[in-house]
Amino acid sequence: MDKDLFAKARASLGKTQKELAQLLGVSLKAVQSYEQGWRTVPLHIERQLFFLLINQRSKDLKKRHCCWQFKKCNVKHQCPAWEFQSGHLCWFLSGTLCNCSSGKTGKEKMDNCRQCPVLTSLL
Repeated sequence: MDKDLFAKARASLGKTQKELAQLLGVSLKAVQSYEQGWRTVPLHIERQLFFLLINQRSKDLKKRHCCWQFKKCNVKHQCPAWEFQSGHLCWFLSGTLCNCSSGKTGKEKMDNCRQCPVLTSLL
């Protein structure tokens, strides 16, 4: 993914560099570097960015088990899982606001998610 496509994807998502950095689980400096072409966009970041773009377009929740249903979430409107209508994939997203994963490292979050009915319902 080149710098122009990366910037276009961010614009399509309607995110600031800081917001996108949080969603991707990278630093603000990394996002700035990707957009300036100083750093190559890693494949895992590209994959996650495409994932967000695809899920932004897919709004069919009828067949999905969503985190806000299981958790009876009261902050869902502020959470990336709600924004991208991806409550069935909250375990995949960085920056979710679930009280069991908010503020934790990626490894700590996945340790919690492996015990969560949202993820286990997908298996």
